[in-house]
Amino acid sequence: MAEKIQAIRGMNDVLPEQTPYWHKLEAILRQLMASYGYSEIRMPIVEKTNLFKRAVGEVTDIVEKEMYTFDDRNGDSLSLRPEGTASCVRAGIEHGLLYNQEQRLWYMGPMFRHERPQKGRYRQFHQLGVETFGLAGADIDAELILMTARLWKALAIDDSVHLELNSLGSNEARANYRDALVAFLTPIKDQLDEDSQRRLGTNPLRILDSKNPQVQELVRGAPRLDEYLDEESKLHFARLCQILDANGVKYKINHKLVRGLDYYNRTVFEWVTDKLGAQGTICAGGRYDGLTEQLGGHATTASGFAMGIERIVALLEELSPIELTSADIYMVALGEQAEIKAMQLAEDLRNELPELRIRMNCGAGNFKKQFKRADKSGAKVALVIAEQEVQDATVGIKFLREQKEQLLVQQSEVADLIKLMNF
Repeated sequence: MAEKIQAIRGMNDVLPEQTPYWHKLEAILRQLMASYGYSEIRMPIVEKTNLFKRAVGEVTDIVEKEMYTFDDRNGDSLSLRPEGTASCVRAGIEHGLLYNQEQRLWYMGPMFRHERPQKGRYRQFHQLGVETFGLAGADIDAELILMTARLWKALAIDDSVHLELNSLGSNEARANYRDALVAFLTPIKDQLDEDSQRRLGTNPLRILDSKNPQVQELVRGAPRLDEYLDEESKLHFARLCQILDANGVKYKINHKLVRGLDYYNRTVFEWVTDKLGAQGTICAGGRYDGLTEQLGGHATTASGFAMGIERIVALLEELSPIELTSADIYMVALGEQAEIKAMQLAEDLRNELPELRIRMNCGAGNFKKQFKRADKSGAKVALVIAEQEVQDATVGIKFLREQKEQLLVQQSEVADLIKLMNF
């Protein structure tokens, strides 16, 4: 027997019992994007490595440790995309979508990071990303948060998530705070863990959201970021909070919230849950006004967010289970002529009732075996045809989930009768 080949560690199959949750989430997301007037963009999953080095930052964990990078046959260094914002900005610049224009875009698809696999964190994972360009005010930041709040309600998980907000200020204010934080941490560097010591020289703000309790205790007395905010950023943040308050969106201001990528400024936010263990962030984003210039485009204000599809699916499985069925109607046929007639009737019904799932019994079998399959499919009714029904142009309707007597009707009347049923 040949050796079995298994999936790459951290790159998971989505099995039939899980795909209904994906379908539900994807359908609601598409409707939500349309309701806010956002347009879909689709980018390749492979980009030039330099794109992510310039956008995400060469000294971030993503670029240093996590990217899937390889040289192609031309000797170019390419990478599987670890996140979508850089790709979206690259596409916007390349196709002239950003300069002196307003854009509200969204995308959905796989991302890749070579992290340690665990529940809610995979090496191939899927994100919905939303990016806006050419809009500088707090109102667009608020719209993004209101959009996500509406999603949680539509998914019936709004009671299990909460919003955290912060402002990083302007790039200059952030740089001043960075210097103050480094000055505070340097004398106690030896007490920091290995990750924090490395970040001290590269991305010191990330030390603030360390999950290590000892580090959290050390930074308790650190300077606060809000003490270094410029006046314009303070007004921007106050306006954001005012809009959220007016719309009844509850939030917590977390002065240690910084996000992990170099390109953020001013507004940053996270939606967090306590239902998924350590991987509690399901959606995060903020403002990144300097990124387009950093990637060779004209200066353009920008704001956006990304959400992890797998983590939201895990929440849905936990909080809002779906009754898993593969059919609404099951076609039972006994005999060769009955099988032909049943398949013909099934095709006619699909023409007239395309929203229904109609499963044809294939592989023959006696009535007992076929009804067992019908029950397993989760169908509400079975349409039954045998030799007598072929001769009389009739069909039996057997209710599989309700205590009702079986009906016998003309085949020409089946579609009208099914329309009256509650599928």
